[in-house]
Amino acid sequence: MIALEAKDGVAWLRLDRPEALNALNGALTLALEEALERVAALPDLRVLVVAGRGRAFCAGNDIAEMAGLTGEAAEALTTRQARLMDRFARLPQVTIAAIDGHALGGGLMLAVAQDLRVASDRARFGLPEVTLGFNPGYGIARLLDVVPGGFARELLLTGRTVHASEALRMGLVNRVVAPATLEATVAALASDVARSPRAGLAATKEIVAAIRRGERGREPEAYGAALRTSPEARARIRAFVERKRP
Repeated sequence: MIALEAKDGVAWLRLDRPEALNALNGALTLALEEALERVAALPDLRVLVVAGRGRAFCAGNDIAEMAGLTGEAAEALTTRQARLMDRFARLPQVTIAAIDGHALGGGLMLAVAQDLRVASDRARFGLPEVTLGFNPGYGIARLLDVVPGGFARELLLTGRTVHASEALRMGLVNRVVAPATLEATVAALASDVARSPRAGLAATKEIVAAIRRGERGREPEAYGAALRTSPEARARIRAFVERKRP
């Protein structure tokens, strides 16, 4: 259900349930949990790209499976999936969602859990839960953080599906490209990010997370101050200065 490939500091994690539009069920949730354990243990990995095989990025939770779950089982699975999204957000690697086709419900929240989002112009986004009589089980706070409040509330309360171009205007995605160029665009972006040392990327992500958590007292930017005098940073600074000298 998962394909994971890593090369030159960049890994691609692909959801591989194309026959079910990569819908999140218990088995795929477990596969993602195990994949993130492997990703976190890769010391040279700087960027993780999340994508889906087939016609969808992720169509959300598997409604067919949900219909057969008891209330307790459904709540337990939702709790695991909420923790999974948090796990993506806490990775030291920069994460990028490559979105082609539908990203609905839990699939949209999976995209929002990544640091950056690049979509093809045939991508579609929505939170249809309210039209089925329930609410999204996780990710609302993160959605409100990514998308300006009015747009986020519109997605949450109408359940309508929006086109990639509208998602770009909302700030839900960073870029929209032609389907044929999606993977190449994401690969170039990932390669560009991966040129930077992992320590600086991870520290910057943690600062953003600390600000989002509303930390008080010591300025969160100071957490990474020691990195400025690390051997790798010093070497890069010296190289930068040498290039600028006449």
